[in-house]
Amino acid sequence: MKTFEEIISLLNPDEKYNPVLRQCQQLWESFSSEKQDFVYRVIKEKKERKEFVDYNPLFAIKRTYRAPKPIILSYADYYAKYGTTEERDGWKMQNPTGNRVIYVKTT
Repeated sequence: MKTFEEIISLLNPDEKYNPVLRQCQQLWESFSSEKQDFVYRVIKEKKERKEFVDYNPLFAIKRTYRAPKPIILSYADYYAKYGTTEERDGWKMQNPTGNRVIYVKTT
């Protein structure tokens, strides 16, 4: 679990962002320890690779953690891609309606 002080130290925001620090802390403390660790690690890795991290700490935190979006393939499309119906590469077979099998992968 990363503390709020650790993420702010990593982000090192300019003083002009002091007014949003309370919101940042509330957002940070609403995250599970797993989510905190994930956001911290992603931001740290981006900084190490000299990739852009938003200067506004609130946006940096919010934009780093986005809910995963599912990708859906029909049974036929999955079979065409893999030549099998076995689950592979993170794809999971589902039958949400009871009538049609689909494959779902969360990114």
